Amino acid sequence: MDAEITLLAGTAGTAIATLLATDTWNGVRSGVITLWRRVRPDREEQVAAQLDTSRQDLLGARSNGDEETEREIAAEWQGRIRRLLVAHPELVTELRSLLTEIDPGTSAAPAVTQRATASGSSRVYQAGRDLNVDQR
Repeated sequence: MDAEITLLAGTAGTAIATLLATDTWNGVRSGVITLWRRVRPDREEQVAAQLDTSRQDLLGARSNGDEETEREIAAEWQGRIRRLLVAHPELVTELRSLLTEIDPGTSAAPAVTQRATASGSSRVYQAGRDLNVDQR
């Protein structure tokens, strides 16, 4: 579950940072605050202020051509969300729904782990998607 949480938090951090400067900003803000409100209502105002600050920083950075700030904001939100999900894994499904709602193109699918063991002269072929094997 930890790898899944890390992947989901990374997707969420990037989506939040990207969408802070778009017309969907209010939906993003509301959805993220709702996540915290469910498990940490005492932090609602702090999270709202952090989102507002991140938005202001991002808008300023974009107007100055500073691409690094967007990556930093994404990393900050990735960390915040990962810590929230580690403490409250019951929010994973709700976060996935939020990501799909605010950015339908966001892929918040769980991570896939593949393991295989081959011995002797056997072979193992694994793929996350298409696989073509030509044995001549």
